[in-house]
Amino acid sequence: MSAALDGLCFKNVPAEDLGQAIEIETQGFPPDEAATLDAFRHRQRMASDLFLGAYRNNQLVGYVCSTLSPDTSLSHDSMSVHIPGSSSVCIHSVCVSSANRGQGVGSKLLREYIARLETAHREKSAPYQRILLITHENLRKFYEKAGFEWVGASAVAHGSLPWYEMRTILGSGSTALESPPQGAFEALQRPSNENPAPRLLSSFPGGIPDVSFNEPSLRSNKFDLLCPRSSCGSVILNHGVAKFIEAASVQMEPANHPRDPLLLALPEPPAVTQWWLVAPSAMEFENIGFSHAIKSLGDKIKLLACAECDLGPLGWCKEGGTEFWLACSRVGYRTS
Repeated sequence: MSAALDGLCFKNVPAEDLGQAIEIETQGFPPDEAATLDAFRHRQRMASDLFLGAYRNNQLVGYVCSTLSPDTSLSHDSMSVHIPGSSSVCIHSVCVSSANRGQGVGSKLLREYIARLETAHREKSAPYQRILLITHENLRKFYEKAGFEWVGASAVAHGSLPWYEMRTILGSGSTALESPPQGAFEALQRPSNENPAPRLLSSFPGGIPDVSFNEPSLRSNKFDLLCPRSSCGSVILNHGVAKFIEAASVQMEPANHPRDPLLLALPEPPAVTQWWLVAPSAMEFENIGFSHAIKSLGDKIKLLACAECDLGPLGWCKEGGTEFWLACSRVGYRTS
């Protein structure tokens, strides 16, 4: 277990912690998507066993909350009411406080949540048959990694961005107890090669010229850009998509939020630094997550992070903007 996950425990969120939960909600969702305190009170009162929190030092650092529906697909109606005794667990929020992102808390919390529902299904202590959720496309890989399958576009309209439905069927995996094949435990202990190992910009002797196509009119990224965390390595952007730009630095670390040691410090604004510019929409990314809007030097910006492991900030964009800036020194490069 990483040091970041030491001391993490899980329990159902009591009513007295809903103030902490709504603060995390407003950090993680834009105003047109965030739930209200009244909605949280309703969910906690009606389905307290489906409101799970991640705690560190007795402080709530993340949560998952759901209600129940008899429907097998999500709609505005199925997400607006709670029908006790129903078979579909409808997830409303999976959210981690800004100070605890990039540490794997969200992934571990979601795995714990699913494991509890699987146990209830297996022991027939609850009627749960499936878990449903809607998400934005940039978080697809995060949920797929947790075992959810992509269903497609959702009819639910909430906020300005489109939603997509995902689901997982409880009990769909094999529950038979079989002896593992010879060498299985050794194989599990070996590092996974599912994602490529990222190389950092500092490892290239020539710097930017080594990682870019040096064309007269456009210097683009020669390699796929990856999450720089070696245990993640998720592909953030395919090669040839971003444009290299030297422009003013941006203060991306929020006040009282220390920089992750995996990420190099950027020069203080307005000093010039190196960026990969992605435009005209977030659909160019293979995997990216967005923070809530913060103020930086008078502008409202959103911070960019790896959608799989939450490591960030890797870059930024103006709220509602069409240009997305990744710090060249804060992403990894796939060279093989």
